[in-house]
Amino acid sequence: MAEWEPVIGLEIHVQLKTRTKMFCRCANVWGEPENTRTCPVCLAHPGTLPVANKRAIEWTVKLGVALGCEIASRALFHRKNYFYPDLPKGYQISQYDIPLCAGGKFVVPGPDGDREIGIVRAHLEEDAAKTIHVGGTGGRIAGAEYSLVDFNRGGTPLVEIVSEPDVRSADEARRFLQLLRQTVVELGISDAEMEKGSLRCDANVSVRQVGESGFRTKTELKNMNSFKFVADGIDAELERQIGIYEAGGEVEQETLHFDPASGTIAPLRSKEEAHDYRYFPEPDLVPIEPPVEMIAAAVDDIGELPAARIRRLEAEVGFDLAEGLVASGRDGLYERVSGDRRAVANVVMNQLAATGVDPEDVNGTELGKLIAERERIPRAAFTEALERSGDSGFSADDYLGETAISDASELDPVIDKVLAENEEQVATFKAGKEGVLGYLVGQVMKETGGKADARVVNERLREKLS
Repeated sequence: MAEWEPVIGLEIHVQLKTRTKMFCRCANVWGEPENTRTCPVCLAHPGTLPVANKRAIEWTVKLGVALGCEIASRALFHRKNYFYPDLPKGYQISQYDIPLCAGGKFVVPGPDGDREIGIVRAHLEEDAAKTIHVGGTGGRIAGAEYSLVDFNRGGTPLVEIVSEPDVRSADEARRFLQLLRQTVVELGISDAEMEKGSLRCDANVSVRQVGESGFRTKTELKNMNSFKFVADGIDAELERQIGIYEAGGEVEQETLHFDPASGTIAPLRSKEEAHDYRYFPEPDLVPIEPPVEMIAAAVDDIGELPAARIRRLEAEVGFDLAEGLVASGRDGLYERVSGDRRAVANVVMNQLAATGVDPEDVNGTELGKLIAERERIPRAAFTEALERSGDSGFSADDYLGETAISDASELDPVIDKVLAENEEQVATFKAGKEGVLGYLVGQVMKETGGKADARVVNERLREKLS
């Protein structure tokens, strides 16, 4: 049986959060009533002319520097011609063979070392409007009764980041995206929220036999709106392509849709090539020539990048926690909290994250006090304190006076009652499945209103079940 190697390249679209749109003065906002943030320029009325957004250019340069790209001394806007209801001009102003940023690399740390993913380009363009399909399944065009267009999004500054086909697994694609998103957020250029569409990802997927040097036919997965769906979609497409080859068939180049509910892949259309868009230079815009001062300011403004922070924190808490802290943007709070490093990391990544409290609102000193006494404080009080930790004026002292029940003479009657009421779980534990112990601990905590010392409960249960 042949051994197959995934070959994956990603195309990531990032909406910039500039105050105005790319080529007009309309407000760049999300969630406004449909078609209320438009003007003759972004609606392509005859005689209107575009003017490039300087801030969008500055931010694209900043992103290019963070991605290790070469910043072009002279870049061009091009017209990308295609017809669709959400494109009022009949073309999109984009960049083609002379993009603003090219030839970079992005480091993705892994448990077994760093992986460098090449960046082909990061170019600046305008976003299309949003087509809303009414009556179809899941908002899709298939089966829709009719479609409406909201032009509020049309003309929004958009950076497209194109990777080399260097990604070798669905999980690596997910980790690449999560780290890239965090980089974009920290640069301050976008909210990069997949749920709102300010971060979107397409994946170019193919496979080849291990040891094969060339590339086989690729397909493109479009419009996946979560990190999990990106990984699931890639896995499903890899399985589909391998099945075709092993059955003696050939993969066709086409654009596909992944349905996360069913896990199935369906064709959308044949894949376009560059010549299909009939690119030519935008005659109404001058070339972009970023001054040296702009590039220098971008270099000075970029701090320690996420990949470097993961490696620095790995020495303190291990790779998994370090990656989780940085990719979720919680490492800033972690570094503000003193105490046992692994204990702090676990609380920040797990119990505190579960409360939904914004890490930026948390007083690191007070949280450190709380974590240091977590074994002594009743679980219910600890949970409540975490839930309130983002409040203005929060003090850990309000909760440190409470003490968890650790006296065996108080706990044993409760533990005996729980064991008597859960004979099936007791038998399961004695049969060697120790995972059920957590359930029994939970039942004791429930009986004591969360005031029992979980460590002591665990010890007493083990003694009684041995």
